Parts: sequence; structure tokens; C-alpha cells
Amino acid sequence: MRFKCKLAQTDMVRYQNNSAAKTSKLTGFQIQRLVRAYHRCRMRWCLSSMLLRCVRFRSCTRRGRTTLPLWIRTVWAYMRLLVQSLYFSSLTDSDVVFDSVFEPVFWTVDYVTRWFGTVFVCLVVILTSSILAIAYLILLPMVFDTYSLPWIAWHVCYGHWNLVMIVFHYYKATKTSPGYPPTEKNDSPFVAVCKKCIIPKPARTHHCGICNRCILKMDHHCPWLNNCVGHLNHRYFFSFCLSLAMGCVYCSISGRNLFLDAYNAIETNYQTHAPPYTFKDKLVHKSIIYMWVLTSTVAVALGSLTLWHAVLISRGETSIEKHINSKETKRMAKRGRVYRNPFNYGRLNNWKIFLGVEKTSHWLTRVLLPSGHPPPGDGLKWDAFPVKKDLIPV
Repeated sequence: MRFKCKLAQTDMVRYQNNSAAKTSKLTGFQIQRLVRAYHRCRMRWCLSSMLLRCVRFRSCTRRGRTTLPLWIRTVWAYMRLLVQSLYFSSLTDSDVVFDSVFEPVFWTVDYVTRWFGTVFVCLVVILTSSILAIAYLILLPMVFDTYSLPWIAWHVCYGHWNLVMIVFHYYKATKTSPGYPPTEKNDSPFVAVCKKCIIPKPARTHHCGICNRCILKMDHHCPWLNNCVGHLNHRYFFSFCLSLAMGCVYCSISGRNLFLDAYNAIETNYQTHAPPYTFKDKLVHKSIIYMWVLTSTVAVALGSLTLWHAVLISRGETSIEKHINSKETKRMAKRGRVYRNPFNYGRLNNWKIFLGVEKTSHWLTRVLLPSGHPPPGDGLKWDAFPVKKDLIPV
């Protein structure tokens, strides 16, 4: 239709420009026919343009009415960004693709852990308080009635020393900042720039998605502490795990005979028509069973975790560095080279630096007794590949 209108308009222009010539050649009927065709095309063109404008106006109004909510458009834009990030660089590998695909899962876990950290801390306090209540109200009177004086002194002294170590180190681990890199401009050396914080990252520094900050010498984020484990509170975390594991092993071993007696008493009462126990006797038996099962389970789980962290400390690496060093070891092995951890100072020196032992008396005052001394160094600078000698001659 547009082509026909163009032809008609062209004919009319030619007719107007050469009116003298066309008057002599065209008849009046032909001229009238051309004029009608021209006006007919003009009317059709106007109608079509008006209809097109109306359709555009209606589509715009419909778009305005059916606009998706902002959060849906935000999620959709974020998903598109994730898909596009899969091929953003020629250096993309399987790890980048894996992180991009599972980014929503990681975000959900970080979000849940961040908000349930307080619940986990309360759960630790409640479970520990329940064991203490059973120990003071039920077990301690039994110890005074049945054990000799040396055994009573042992249980009282060791139990309270272990309790003080657990409470002190748990409080310090939850309340002490793990250590953060400076956000202002400074002259400290750094090895990379954080993609999320957009600040320089010193060596052994990593970003925590739950705390949403970079952590100096980050080991991991512990939900039971509701805090990150880093340079300033790593020792408190390990000492708490070790003290709690030792306490659970102590309760499990010392309460084994009491557990067997309570379990047999309950089983005998269910299977035979023995004289019924009083409510107090049943409560005591069930409390002893509850204490033994809980402490034995925690002793196995937490003892394994503590042993694993002890191995990492002996190697001079954190949980994150363990995975990094494993990948580097495999990568260097393919090239026929051997990878060395630049922060491994030797087993004994690693423990001295970790515990802050600078002289012989510190093994007592800083290791066997509660101590709030800070770790050596500021967490920003680390000596790589030190000379193999005793850094701390203790």
C-alpha cells in the first residue's frame, strides 16, 4: 500500500510540474482519476499512522500496568548476570563456573548462618549449662559419698580448671575481633585486591561472605561462635575446642559406670516387675544417660575437629590455606616441581608462634592457664621461607 501511494504521489508531482505538457496529453477523465487515487492513498496513510500510534499507546499503557515487581526484576537481572559471568573471560575454568552456578546456594547458606548465629551461641550455652547442672546437682554429691579424698581432690581440681578454660576461651573467641585489614590508604604490602570490599588484601587474608568483610589470616566462619576465626582469635578458638573436647572425654570416661548402672536400672524396670523407682530416681537415671550420651557424642565430633586443626597448626596453615596449598601442590607437580608452604616455620616453631610462647614460663602462664595476650605480629606482614632455626629459643 505504501508503494502504491508513493507512485500516486510521484505522478501528481510530475503532473503539477509539467501541467502544460500533461494537459495536452491527458484527458480530463484521466486527470480526475489520478487526483482521486492520490487522495485515497493520503487517507489510507493517515488512518494507518493513527492506528499505529494507538497500538503503541495501548502497548505502553499495558506495559505500565503489567510491570513486574522490583524484587523480581532484581532477581532476574542477577540471574542474567550470573549466566553472563560464565563466559566473561578466556581464563574461565571449572571452579569459576561452579562458583557462579552455586552462587545462590552459597548466598542462602551465608544468609541463614548470619541470622542463626545467635541461636547457635544460645544452644552452646544451654547444653553446657545443662551438663554443669547435672554435674553439680547429681554427680558431685555421689563423688563426695563414694570416692576417697585423693580422688575427690582430683575431680574437683581438674573439673573446675577445665570449666574455667572452657568459659574463658569461649567468651574470648566470641567477643574478640578476628582482625580486619585497614580500609584507609597505607604502605602495608598486599597480594591482591578484594573483589567485594575493593580494598587491598594482605597475605593470608580472605573475604568472609557471612561477615561481609575481609579477615586477616582467616581460617573459617564458625556459627557456634557467631564470629570469624582469624588472626586475633584463632588461639582462643582452638583452646576452647581443646578444653571442651577434654571436658567431654573426662565426663564420658568418669561417668561410664554410672551410665551403665542407670541404663540397666531403667531396662530392668521395663522388662520385669521390679519395685517402681521414685520420680527422683528416674530423673537421676535419665539425667546421667543424657549427660553421657551428649558428652560422648561431642567428644568424638569435637575431638576429631580439634585433631584436624592441630595438624593444620603443625603445618603452619589454616583451613582455607589447606585447600589452596593442595591445589598448588598438584599444579606444581604437573610441572615437575615441588611446592613449599611459605608460612611453615617447622612444627615446634609453628606452635610457639600460634600460642605466643616467647619464654619457658609462658608454657604455664599462656598455655595451661587462661591468658588474653595477643598473637605475635599484626597480621599484615608475614615472613616467608624463614631460615630453619629456632625462631623462639624456648
